[in-house]
Amino acid sequence: MPLLIVALSVALLLFMMMRLKLNGFVALTVVSVLVALWAVATGVLTYEDAPAGLAEIPKIIGDGIGGQLSETLTVIGFGAMIGRVMGDAGAAQQIATSITKVFGTRGVQWAMVASSMLLGITMFYESAFVIIVPVAFTLVRATKTNLLWVGLPMSIALSTMHSFLPPHPGPTAVAGLYNASVGLTLAYGLIIAIPVGASIAMVWPRLPFVRRLDPQIPKGLVNEDPIPDDRLPSRALSFSVTLLPIVLIAGAEVILMTNPSNEALISTLKFVGATPIALLITLLVAIFTFGPGLGRPLSEVADSMSGAAKAMAMILMVIAAGGAFKEVLTSAGVADYIADITQSWHMNPIVLAWVIAAILRIALGSATVAVATAGGIAAPLIAATGVSPELMVLATACGSIAFSHVNDPGFWMFKEYFNLKVGEAIKVRTTYTTTLAVIGLIGVLLLSLFITT
Repeated sequence: MPLLIVALSVALLLFMMMRLKLNGFVALTVVSVLVALWAVATGVLTYEDAPAGLAEIPKIIGDGIGGQLSETLTVIGFGAMIGRVMGDAGAAQQIATSITKVFGTRGVQWAMVASSMLLGITMFYESAFVIIVPVAFTLVRATKTNLLWVGLPMSIALSTMHSFLPPHPGPTAVAGLYNASVGLTLAYGLIIAIPVGASIAMVWPRLPFVRRLDPQIPKGLVNEDPIPDDRLPSRALSFSVTLLPIVLIAGAEVILMTNPSNEALISTLKFVGATPIALLITLLVAIFTFGPGLGRPLSEVADSMSGAAKAMAMILMVIAAGGAFKEVLTSAGVADYIADITQSWHMNPIVLAWVIAAILRIALGSATVAVATAGGIAAPLIAATGVSPELMVLATACGSIAFSHVNDPGFWMFKEYFNLKVGEAIKVRTTYTTTLAVIGLIGVLLLSLFITT
């Protein structure tokens, strides 16, 4: 019954948005309330591990919205402001021009894949996305190509790195559950992630159903008018500010992986390397570098930031409502139901871990919840079967990539930034995430022929 309710709620959501043309934030909130009412009526809704009634529904929805915004508001907000400040000053145009000169128009996709994979090894999908997407927008303008032709390889490469590899939260959490080596997991994961991610990133924009789409860059996120070359900031300055958050976040993570013993150093690295703080530092540097540093008044820079904030308002609301939907499904016991029905299944442990994670991903939308729950179910299989725990981590992580759709907040971020309709986003994102998951599983199974405990 819970899975039927999930299916019906998704169908209703699609109907409200595609046929009734209802705003995404409103549609997601309505569906969240309806699912919560069903859960109350059947006695399965819980709040803080206790049975919940009608009075708790607003609290659950509020927690979902708050939890999602606590993870994304500062990242997306600061990232959008950095991108707009750099765009209005001409820094994004300078970077795009430099990339085009080095790689040529035909090599722009490879440039996006390479840079996204480097960023994605240590940075979360959302963090890396908001840093590099202004450059992608400017490249679209500079090369006069389709938005998805440039942006899709970036998104696919970032999705691959975020989902497959530690130190990202899902793989890292399940590595602890499986008692797997994070270093080996990263090494094995790179063997699969680089060729699989790059291949899909280059193939997907060329598929006929993707080529037929021609979305436009969302208004307010990029400077509309090209800036004369003699007024552009220097190449070194433009790249330096763009790379600053990467250096702060990735540098801190790399040093922490060496297990330093100095507590003060560890505390400082965790502070400076936290994504919101790194982006805040970068924004402050961008304000003064591309403001007074270029002879532009601070009031002009402030207008750039305000424009970015206004453009982001609806995107953030839709993403937040996606968090509410996910929270309601979790509070309705969908994850527990799936855990119960899958514990008795008998199959290859690698395949089983993947299947459980994929089912949870379809039902709940959250890759992190899918990985953690699937890991708890599959952990006993490692000792019983002798399968490599590192490969089990990768299999579970692969399953959690699959079937990104309307209950995944990341789906809405992808849809809004690339200015797609719901059906178009399903055609593009749901298919590429599922393909990544399936080919990733095949890669793990191939590695299992040579790697054991």
